[in-house]
Amino acid sequence: MKINYHWLKEFVDVELSPRMLASQLTMAGLAVDSVAEQGDDVVLDFDLTSNRPDCLSHLGIAREVAVLTGARLRLPAAELIESTARTDDVTSVEIDDPLLCPRYSARIIRGVSIGPSPRWLVSRLESVGMRSINNVADITNLVLLELGQPLHAFDLQRLSERRVIVRRAGDGERLTTLDGVERELSTGMLVIADADRAVALAGIIGGATSEITDSTTDVLLESACFNPASIRQTAKALGITTEASYRFERGVDIEGAVRASDRAAALIVEIAGGEVLSGVIDTRVPAVDREPIVFRRARYEYLTGLDVTLVAAARILNGLGLVVFEEPETDGLRAVPPSWRIDLNIEEDLIEEVARISGYDRVRAALPGGAGTGEYLRGETGRRTTRRTLTGLGFDEAVSFSFVNGEEDRLLSRVPESGRLQLQNPIDETQSHMRTTVLVGLLDATGRNINRGTRSLRLFEMGKCFEDVGKERPRESERLGIIMTGARNEGHWQKAAERADFFDLKGTIETLGENLGKKPLEMRPTQAIGYLHPGRAAVISLDGKEIGFLGQLHPRVASLYKFKQAVYLAEVDFTMLLGSESVEARYRPLPRFPVVTRDLSVLVDEQVAFAEIEQ
Repeated sequence: MKINYHWLKEFVDVELSPRMLASQLTMAGLAVDSVAEQGDDVVLDFDLTSNRPDCLSHLGIAREVAVLTGARLRLPAAELIESTARTDDVTSVEIDDPLLCPRYSARIIRGVSIGPSPRWLVSRLESVGMRSINNVADITNLVLLELGQPLHAFDLQRLSERRVIVRRAGDGERLTTLDGVERELSTGMLVIADADRAVALAGIIGGATSEITDSTTDVLLESACFNPASIRQTAKALGITTEASYRFERGVDIEGAVRASDRAAALIVEIAGGEVLSGVIDTRVPAVDREPIVFRRARYEYLTGLDVTLVAAARILNGLGLVVFEEPETDGLRAVPPSWRIDLNIEEDLIEEVARISGYDRVRAALPGGAGTGEYLRGETGRRTTRRTLTGLGFDEAVSFSFVNGEEDRLLSRVPESGRLQLQNPIDETQSHMRTTVLVGLLDATGRNINRGTRSLRLFEMGKCFEDVGKERPRESERLGIIMTGARNEGHWQKAAERADFFDLKGTIETLGENLGKKPLEMRPTQAIGYLHPGRAAVISLDGKEIGFLGQLHPRVASLYKFKQAVYLAEVDFTMLLGSESVEARYRPLPRFPVVTRDLSVLVDEQVAFAEIEQ
């Protein structure tokens, strides 16, 4: 967000130099990335957090400057001289979905002359990175940068029946936007329409059929408020980002719509001529009074370690636009946030505001008090033992995202389809599900390593997996995944050619169980796991309960990953393993006599498992 220093001084008297001002604003939580001179102007480039949409304008930054410096805030002039003709005699506004459009205001300006903007207006826009289009479009952009309220101007004569309908798009409905691209819309996208068709994407970009041209004489000026989630979903789906959508996605001041419309209408008459029709059509949901938020001085001092008087706190909050009431009985305040501060909702929000304006540099470094020394989380000793055991056996720990590719997870999952969880709004469309197995991430990591020339690999991962069990929250279980492929001992001078096999992985799991102090793990052959090689797969049991499996990846599945070598993998329900009964270690004295070893040879059928012989 770029702010013109000299333009800012029209809203508040700033005596600080641009660089000193940038330093103070940065210390108050509004980071200034750069201060650049542009001729006679100086431009401050802000890196704002997404919870501060109120600062996406010169007025918003001016409010912060005023409370930091004690200077008086000035609002831009918006003096309108209206004609006798009425706006509602010429046009009408209908909102089909108030949840997506809680407010829509429209003004009519007749008899305008479209042409180039005056030099001062062009320079002002160019200084913050905007190009000039025409006088009416430039004025809407100017007010956007001044007040933070996006506006849009329609050619009234090009609107069918001269009316506006705010509605959801029909599935497959098409709209050619101002950038000349014809876009196919889907149900749920909010559009501005006339009596016949969509003429703009609400809050994002206008349509080519209703744009302002050199022949335009009558302008319908839109100033509205739209649902942030709806605007974000539409902009993301269509791949469009505009100055308007950037602000609507974060939230605009619903009470500032008409003020911005008045300001723009006055400038249009001043620069482009014409007359403003009497009245403004303002369709909106009923205003909701915001609940007061408590500010307790004791809570402030506890969280920040700073001292503050109620007078000083009230001055800061008043300066930020809050209506403040004293509560002497609680040694605190009650404050009602203004409509433009949508980020203020709880007491800690007010504490943060007072602290940042007072100065974060006043916060003293101190160690928190405590009565005890603390302890490990449940199961942490077992996790540490697992890491030591597996790293000692030559394994590396992997950490992967809980978001996975749905098809890969389905291929490797033993959870039914009804138990798999799909994200409603995934960051990446190829990672749209919550994992039900840690093997997806391990196999992806194995593929990346093999593709980069690492043929011998031993990896393990401990992580949460998720299953939908029909309750408010999914069931979480901790799982341990292990993968082994390539040479058994790549560094051995004589046996480097030997390949790791099923029994190496089996021995690894048995060693882990012993080091965790668990009862002996049982391995039984299985044919029931479709992604494991028949005859080279087994289930792992403990006290008669199945806790996992191990085996060779099925050649069919290996081909999907383009593996040309055998890959062995295992997965254990780590929650069950750690929660199982441990074998108590008992001391036994050393034998008094030397050990006698007997070597027995037993001839048995090939089908007899070693576990049976051992029993």
